[in-house]
Amino acid sequence: MTVTVLLGAPGSGKGTQAKRLTTDEAFVHLSTGDMLRSAIKSGTPLGKEAQTFMDRGELVPDKTMIGLITETAQTLPNPTTRVLLDGFPRTLPQAEALANAPSAPVAKAIFFKVPEAELIRRLTGRRVCGNCGASFHLVSLPPKKDGVCDTCNGPLKQRPDDSEAVVLKRLEIFTKQNSQLLDFYRRQGKLVEIDADQPVAELQASLLKILR
Repeated sequence: MTVTVLLGAPGSGKGTQAKRLTTDEAFVHLSTGDMLRSAIKSGTPLGKEAQTFMDRGELVPDKTMIGLITETAQTLPNPTTRVLLDGFPRTLPQAEALANAPSAPVAKAIFFKVPEAELIRRLTGRRVCGNCGASFHLVSLPPKKDGVCDTCNGPLKQRPDDSEAVVLKRLEIFTKQNSQLLDFYRRQGKLVEIDADQPVAELQASLLKILR
């Protein structure tokens, strides 16, 4: 098994690309959010442990997350599986802990570079239907009728965390944490930076060159 860590700010497109590669190129996309929900639903010991922290409104400790990643990796049927890890690590201690987990070796860390102005445009332009939850974007995926969902005709709203003030704060926090991660993987010779400000299909082609 080989693990590639996907790094990038909110709105950089790493989740979208991971899903496309899972469908088109047989990679396995491990999202920490999905793993948490699956472990909790299945009632595994690590899932129950994570649930106790989440019920108290606390972050799941790094040790528990590493255990969850290792547990999930061990269930993969093919030892040559190519894994895309999305959502972890987010901090330097998490990266160090992951490096000490021999069952999930990191081969590469790919950083999705996008100008801040473009990230703000992507995040603040998102609109969500208040009825069915369908997502739209004022520029890249606009509804047929302004402010109205194409699917159910429900009202489209901007989520509170997509407001410009909140987006700027999220990006500020990300930049501080991410700079340490980039240095960590750069020192190991595992960091690859990619221009993620390009059309989805072109970005996927660039990614495949790196992953192959």
